[in-house]
Amino acid sequence: QVQLVESGGGLVQTGGSLRLACTASGRTFTGDHMGWFRQAPGKEREFVASISPSGVSTYYADSVKGRFTVSRDNVKDTMYLQMSDLNSEDTAVYFCTADSTFSGVLIGAGEYWGQGTQVTVSS
Repeated sequence: QVQLVESGGGLVQTGGSLRLACTASGRTFTGDHMGWFRQAPGKEREFVASISPSGVSTYYADSVKGRFTVSRDNVKDTMYLQMSDLNSEDTAVYFCTADSTFSGVLIGAGEYWGQGTQVTVSS
């Protein structure tokens, strides 16, 4: 069974940091573009960040640029999202996704999705 599994979510105070991980199983995603989305209560799912198969190219939503860093370890078949300087607007369920194309990830049409991990930022 092909799966993407997110981990690392939790409760953090404003200004704090968290690192999310997205681990693949069932097949390798080293040749796929991968990305992170998030969905806050009552809001639509929104793009956060993406990374190319090699990890060389990354792309961020303006709202997280300079605070979040996406990376991947293709040996471990795992993608990460390092989040810092968190604020209440970052509270959401974070999802990872994978697709053979950058556009598929960017527009939220990725072929594979994880179940999500909750990030809650308290003041």
